[in-house]
Amino acid sequence: MDHRHIRFSDRHEDVDLEQLQELFKMGAFWAKDRTVAGLAIAIANSKPVVTVWDGDRLIGHARATSDGVYRANIWDVVINPDYRGAGLGRKLVQTVLAHPHVCNVERVYLMTTHQQKFYEHIGFEQNSSTTLVLFNKDLDSDRQLMATELTQANAY
Repeated sequence: MDHRHIRFSDRHEDVDLEQLQELFKMGAFWAKDRTVAGLAIAIANSKPVVTVWDGDRLIGHARATSDGVYRANIWDVVINPDYRGAGLGRKLVQTVLAHPHVCNVERVYLMTTHQQKFYEHIGFEQNSSTTLVLFNKDLDSDRQLMATELTQANAY
């Protein structure tokens, strides 16, 4: 398949949330149930957000969060299954890594369930020392109240 016409973008305004939701449904088991509203919040709080386009069709996506100095995380790397195996995923991750908000941090983290070898080829290493997670689904009432108060305070 000829990919010379494929376009990469790091502009937030290029993200089509409905197409992104569909891309996740078809190519990202971990994100298939995400809502458009939730995706809008995630995109707004991420930099960079890199999308991959074949004409006006969204075929790839990745985003990162970073403090700009010490740590960054790469999230939601996905390529449409019809376009996999052509190096687009590698170029997508490398584009995120080259972004000014990511390229100078001490450590870049990424979580994956089945693609360790793919990311190792790009330079990531297994890291068993950072495997803690807090599942925030069952917030107790005190933490829910604090989160609500913080949200309201930030609105002013």
